[in-house]
Amino acid sequence: MGDYQQKQQETNDLRSQLAGVNSDLANKIIELNDLTDNQIPAAQQAADDAQGNATQAQTAAQSATDRLNAAIKDKDDLEAKIKQTGIDYDDAKAGVAQVARDSFHATQATQVMDVVTKSSTTQDFVDKMQSQAAVKRSEANAADEDANTLNSSMNRKQRLDAIEDQISKLKVQADNDAATAQQAAQTAQTKQSNLQALLSQGMSQRDYLQSQSSQLTTDSARAAAQMVSLKAQIDAQSQSALNSYNNNYNAHSSGQTWSKPSGGSSSSSGSNSGGSRPSYTPVPAPSRPSSGGGWSGGNAPYPPRQCTLWAWIRRNQFGKPVTGSMGNGGQWAATARSMGWAVDNSPRVGDAMVFTPGSIITGSMGYRPVSAAYGHVAIVERVNGDGSVFISEGGTGFATFPAYETVYGASKYQFVH
Repeated sequence: MGDYQQKQQETNDLRSQLAGVNSDLANKIIELNDLTDNQIPAAQQAADDAQGNATQAQTAAQSATDRLNAAIKDKDDLEAKIKQTGIDYDDAKAGVAQVARDSFHATQATQVMDVVTKSSTTQDFVDKMQSQAAVKRSEANAADEDANTLNSSMNRKQRLDAIEDQISKLKVQADNDAATAQQAAQTAQTKQSNLQALLSQGMSQRDYLQSQSSQLTTDSARAAAQMVSLKAQIDAQSQSALNSYNNNYNAHSSGQTWSKPSGGSSSSSGSNSGGSRPSYTPVPAPSRPSSGGGWSGGNAPYPPRQCTLWAWIRRNQFGKPVTGSMGNGGQWAATARSMGWAVDNSPRVGDAMVFTPGSIITGSMGYRPVSAAYGHVAIVERVNGDGSVFISEGGTGFATFPAYETVYGASKYQFVH
């Protein structure tokens, strides 16, 4: 069944449970359920995507800024050398190399006569000539190489003009990238604000639902309303913790935008004026807001979206014992026992529910196998009278973080109290 069809089926099931309830109240419950299951997760995903785009844009802006600052430094260094030795210094070196070559050709006859007069035999003469020729060839080749390199290179004035042109282009790129990064940061802030507005709306509807609970006269209606209300409450309690975690786990996600400071110019024409030029400097970008309350948001010891991360966050919210070294989800019961914590088959609210590797979960999501390598861990949110438990859980396989489901036959699982 596709996601859309599944959501439609869940909505229809909820309507059936609310049969006989005042239509306005039933619609409020369904709206709150849609907020919790659909709108808020979608807004969270949009906020995360926008934050990722902002981070990439800020990285590009940083790179452009670094290239621009390097070009400005090259220009300053070259201007300083020009001031010290003159623009035509390279051309002068090329002239010296040419003089050296000319000198070699002009004195060759004299060198030959010197070899002849100082040779005692014909073989000695040949050997000396060959040796002398080899040395001169090596010297001439080196001189040719240096001269050619110098003659083909630009003199300092030409290089200075080229760097000026490069700076102009890099400045445009840096300005564009800085503007893109700033826009991306603003978009991320807007998406986060939209998410916070939906969370506030969910809280208001939950409070209204609780105030109207006396109108729910059937067990099925009360159970449905309580389920929807509980999910909204968990989301409200956890959002600030998740925001804090995301900001700490991806420390760079708060990012920086890059813009030129006011005053001054990034480049100037002509010779060095003696003062240092301003470079592009970082300006803090808007940070993601927090709704306050709950976990303080320090660095978490588990990876993003994993079941272990959610269990760690939620146990902290419940004030239950938990550490950053519980292991994979299927290891939590054994780890808890080794630390002297109570573990048994009787669920209570706030317990960590442990699924061993390869086991099968029977719940409202259907039958599904647990990871054979890692197992799974979830948190008990409600204990039902029929032996089932309503849980919240993390995991990359779920569309939302956290996800929710009812698991049947709870007594066959282990619970860390």
